[in-house]
Amino acid sequence: MTTPARLSGPRADFSAIVPYLALAGAMMAFATGSSAAKQLFPIVGAAGTTVYRVGFAALLLMAMWRPWRRRWTRADMLLLGRYGIVLGVMNLSFYLALRTIPLGLAIAIELLGPLGVALFNARRLVHFLWIALALAGLALLLPMGQVGGGLDPVGIGFALCAALCWGLYIIFGKQVAHFHPGEAVAVGMAFATLAVAPIGIASVGAGLLNAHAVMLGLIVAVLSSALPYSLEMISLRHIPERTYGVVLSVDPAIGAIVGYFLLGEVLTLRQLVALSCVVAAAIGAVLTRDPALAPPRCVEA
Repeated sequence: MTTPARLSGPRADFSAIVPYLALAGAMMAFATGSSAAKQLFPIVGAAGTTVYRVGFAALLLMAMWRPWRRRWTRADMLLLGRYGIVLGVMNLSFYLALRTIPLGLAIAIELLGPLGVALFNARRLVHFLWIALALAGLALLLPMGQVGGGLDPVGIGFALCAALCWGLYIIFGKQVAHFHPGEAVAVGMAFATLAVAPIGIASVGAGLLNAHAVMLGLIVAVLSSALPYSLEMISLRHIPERTYGVVLSVDPAIGAIVGYFLLGEVLTLRQLVALSCVVAAAIGAVLTRDPALAPPRCVEA
């Protein structure tokens, strides 16, 4: 019996970078969707925006992947339910934080979640170097002068809650990564909707039926949830938690690029230095990835 030949050369090299390309695409889509979400806040608020984001994403993903065709066990649903609830609370907490604290600060605080996962799983000295470099970049992004100037502690608390949920999302996402990525995200997004819908309905009510808000919410759902979370499920199957967490530190750079082209935001020299540190840490983490810690290849369902 002959064994199939292993991929080698350019095809193998391309296959190795596909998970990172998927993660980069997820971050680009999320940054674009966040720009659109800001326009929804004056209409339906943070809770209503969250309902649109996860609710429409759940409907789109359910129609696309039709996960009801699979026979799910009770254990499967418990794993997906935990993953989805964390997903919903993370989105809601992040938008609630944006009501009272700056977007850049909210993103920086939220990134403490994946960086915490990266630090917890670090094994080699060089990995701590990249984590330290990423944290230094994030520290430069934090408006330290404003912290003592009366930033809303409730907003900071919501951002910290989002950070905790993001770290749990990485861990729980790994536990459901053996399922088909599209089906897992679809079911998870349905659980996320069940978790946040009562809050959104209670705070906005019939305002959720605003036609303009509904159309904008659909765009936000595709860009901020349906597309990036599907891509992230692909990347989670092949990227270790440590590397995944540090690579996500490139989020501020992606956001800066999107903000420049869509919102006309110009970066200061300090911000450029900070983003360079973060990007350098992300690249370094990828280049020093330990193959022995990579998750096993999963079979597509």
